[in-house]
Amino acid sequence: MNDELYMKRALELADRGAGRVCPNPMVGAVLVRQGRIIGEGWHAQCGGPHAERSALAARTECAAGATLYVTLEPCCHYGRTPPCTEAILEHKIARVVVGCLDPNEKVAGQGVQLLREHGISVDVGILERECRQKNEVFMHYISTKLPFVVLKYAMTLDGKLAAHTGDSRWVTGPEARAHVHETRSRLTAIMVGIGTVLADDPLLNCRMEATPYRQPRDPVRIVCDSHLRLPLESQLVRTAHAIPLIAAHTDGTPEKAAALEAAGVSVWRCPSQAGRVDLRSLMQQLGAAQIDSVLLEGGGALHWAALSSGIVQKVQAYIAPKLIGGAHAKSPVGGSGFAKMADAIPLYDSRLTPLGDNLLWEGYLQKSAQVQDTGGMFSCSPD
Repeated sequence: MNDELYMKRALELADRGAGRVCPNPMVGAVLVRQGRIIGEGWHAQCGGPHAERSALAARTECAAGATLYVTLEPCCHYGRTPPCTEAILEHKIARVVVGCLDPNEKVAGQGVQLLREHGISVDVGILERECRQKNEVFMHYISTKLPFVVLKYAMTLDGKLAAHTGDSRWVTGPEARAHVHETRSRLTAIMVGIGTVLADDPLLNCRMEATPYRQPRDPVRIVCDSHLRLPLESQLVRTAHAIPLIAAHTDGTPEKAAALEAAGVSVWRCPSQAGRVDLRSLMQQLGAAQIDSVLLEGGGALHWAALSSGIVQKVQAYIAPKLIGGAHAKSPVGGSGFAKMADAIPLYDSRLTPLGDNLLWEGYLQKSAQVQDTGGMFSCSPD
């Protein structure tokens, strides 16, 4: 039996829940009996049936003696839905193949242990790296209670966000811009600085075509606006009743705060850090509000503040084959910068994806955890 083949299919199914299940994980499940797939399922929305139960409900024949492939360890506790381990036992599944363990303290190996105690054969770690990466947002959020932050920007080959005049439409081509909207749909929130709002009057919504399994979903919009300069006539404020908008400030006037709130904006007062919104404190507030991920689409000043405060986990750089020059043209990261190249922030696990004539470069600010065999139970330890 090709375990990797069926786990790859489970990963494809898991992706159908992207943007719909947060703060829960994306999970896919495939039920196989005598070399035939007899059921498939995925976690479609937060509060709905888990992937294992969906696969069992969709089965075309008796599941007794079958093998269940699931990208994440089956839950063993009562939450919004009953435990998946309970359903597995009821249907007399003979073997369960798990992509990776669930770091949630309510599960954390207990689901696998329970199944083994009831005589079910369990294998853990099939395509574990891919399964963990599929749920990198969940893995981070459930462990830290903080959002997974992706710093995103588009630049020319000589590292410019815009021309020296400020013109930036468009740096990249249609394929790259479509990918950005796909990312907006997958992550829970998008954040910019007030400078971006004043310069571009963006809408920060998701503009993408619907598919049978994916419907466009607008992210929660967040503006770092220390002094509450957010214009009431801006596109963001005018659409605040339709698409959630958070204005994070440090010393805005009560009158402006009241006006924004009347327009449907959620106004959050935050501690100050060097005269600006303390981003670490803001991440704590967002995490407490179950916002598990943030796409940071700010300018150079906000990007530097985010990097220097340590809130960023991943960088996405869309690179266009253009040279625009300009000594004063803006670059992706501003601020004071580092004095020595040796002090630069290193990025790891990078990969390149062609998008039309453009390239998407992605990397992480920390090295990936290394998988270590612990007798059938897998754990992770940092480099």
